[in-house]
Amino acid sequence: MCLSVPMQVESWEAGGDLAWVERGERRERISMLLTGPQPRGTWVLVSLGFAREVVEPERLPLIEDALAALAASLEDGYDPAAHFADLDAARAKD
Repeated sequence: MCLSVPMQVESWEAGGDLAWVERGERRERISMLLTGPQPRGTWVLVSLGFAREVVEPERLPLIEDALAALAASLEDGYDPAAHFADLDAARAKD
């Protein structure tokens, strides 16, 4: 299974389709062939060295919640109400 991780475009390599992206302390060079050129500061989902899609700003917190839930589940600290409050609220309406 591959997991795409949101990373922010930091800079471009001159004359190519490669960009430097960052997430916290992590920095890597990726191909932007699938998304095309994106301005500095844009969030993209990165998987296997490729930016596979641009992340809209309103989706970023949902993705971060899902990643936090995954990390918590690996440490036996998973709480669905804490990690997926948006889903819990939607279920309460039904």
